[in-house]
Amino acid sequence: MAKVLVSLKIFPSGVEVDRESLKKKIENQLPEYASIYKFEEEPIAFGLVAVIAHILVPEDKAGGIDMVESNLKKIEEISDLQTLMVRRV
Repeated sequence: MAKVLVSLKIFPSGVEVDRESLKKKIENQLPEYASIYKFEEEPIAFGLVAVIAHILVPEDKAGGIDMVESNLKKIEEISDLQTLMVRRV
C-alpha cells in the first residue's frame, strides 16, 4: 500500500516554546494511522524557529490529511501551520 508524505511548516506561538517538547506533542497528537517520518527546523525571524514535520499517511485513508491538521491545531503551543508539500511515496 502506498503512503502519502505531507510536509507541514508548524509555527510555534512564541520563541519561549521548547521545540523538543513541541515535537513530542505533535507525535502524540497524530491519529493512529499517521506517523512522523522526520522533523526539521527552519529559522523564521527574531529567534522564532518553525518546525517542519514530515508525516506519513496511508493513501487510502479518506480525509486523513485533514484529520492530521485539525488534531495539530488543538496544540496550544502552535500558532499556525502551513502545508508545504503533499506527495505519494
